[in-house]
Amino acid sequence: MIYGTLQDANTYFSSRMYTTAWDRATIQTQRKALAQATRIIDRLNFIGIKTVSTQELQFPRGGDTTVPSDICSATYEIALALLDGRDPERERTNLSVQSQGFSGVRTTYNHATASDHILAGVPSYTAWTFLKPYLEDGESIELRRA
Repeated sequence: MIYGTLQDANTYFSSRMYTTAWDRATIQTQRKALAQATRIIDRLNFIGIKTVSTQELQFPRGGDTTVPSDICSATYEIALALLDGRDPERERTNLSVQSQGFSGVRTTYNHATASDHILAGVPSYTAWTFLKPYLEDGESIELRRA
């Protein structure tokens, strides 16, 4: 399962620049990228609850019957980033480099300096801007009585 469709992704990219990685990928590879992007999105902590508790994906939520277009757009942006060679693990490590050396080969990491989207495992800042309004505030705690 994925957010959006391959056809909608192609429509989305038809009006966006710098989509060579998407345009050159096979349909099978595009589908894999969309599936992986959906998995990346579904690991995040979203506001509210699933519309149907047994649904496979995190969206729709809160009584909605459709997936918000922003979530689909985020899926397409993440898929493009993945096809462009961005690896969330590598991005997280590379952005946390505080200093590097050459003579004596030294590298110092500071994970506090990595961007929020990289820390969350989202390899695209554009996708992050689509996702952010739907995310729980990481600094608040909500108690629920069962």
